[in-house]
Amino acid sequence: MSASEPPNTPVDWDGIDPNVPNVARMYDYMLGGKDNFAADRDLVDQVLRESPWVQAAARHNRQFGGRAVEHVIRELALTQFIDIGSGLPTQDNVHQVAQRACPQACVVYVDIDTVVACHARALLATDEATIFVVGDVRQIDKLLHEPEIRELIAWDKPVVIVMVAVLHFVSDDHDPAAIIDTLWSMLPNGSAIIFTHACTDGVSADEVATLTQRYRQTNAPVYARSKQEILGLFGDKWTWLDPDRGFDDKLPDEPRRVSDGLVPVQFWRPHPDALIEETAGNFIGGVAVRYEPNTTAA
Repeated sequence: MSASEPPNTPVDWDGIDPNVPNVARMYDYMLGGKDNFAADRDLVDQVLRESPWVQAAARHNRQFGGRAVEHVIRELALTQFIDIGSGLPTQDNVHQVAQRACPQACVVYVDIDTVVACHARALLATDEATIFVVGDVRQIDKLLHEPEIRELIAWDKPVVIVMVAVLHFVSDDHDPAAIIDTLWSMLPNGSAIIFTHACTDGVSADEVATLTQRYRQTNAPVYARSKQEILGLFGDKWTWLDPDRGFDDKLPDEPRRVSDGLVPVQFWRPHPDALIEETAGNFIGGVAVRYEPNTTAA
């Protein structure tokens, strides 16, 4: 697609600049999608020349999201999802994975990106149980009080927040830890966060600096963090689903929770036949659970 050619989905072109690389379209290109422009492809190609592992990491990140949705339905019996920073539609979107496992599952997609909004309204919000809302994770309290979300989501039952590859676009000035803390305060007991974040562990300081500089050319700069910094965003309140339990293991009477469930996403409960690929750098991820003993959903 050239800078003058539109994506496959009809969109409202107001506010969309095809000459500025867009992180959602770049991610789409890394995953083999077609909803991207020359500026997006050129910057991704430059990133991959310098850090070839990034494409595999993006693929692992996408695959993790689907597995995690399956597991929270199967193990925690959660069926309400709010996917914040949902990105461009691709194969196995959250509502498709969730509704295969539980046809009654409902999904709210949220993104602040104009490009994503145009595509999502056309391709994702296809039934009464699936909607799209424009919103900003940096204003999480306001977002979760949006009337459309309140109408679909039952707040007397646990909710799954999907934040896959989102908070590394939130600077320390916007306090990502406060976002997580607000979720703890607002979500019913038993809720969960499906979470990933770009991690600097195992990547040289020079390479991190180069990647950071490349993403400063986009609509959304990246603020990658170490695993210690990422885990610190959750404080000591949240517990995590055990990342090592196999997909086909017998379900325990109670979900096994651990204090640190963040691992490179390709190692989080891989399918038995999965070919696990190690990469120089990774997204790390897990499922954080809001669990207070002897407390029920509000």
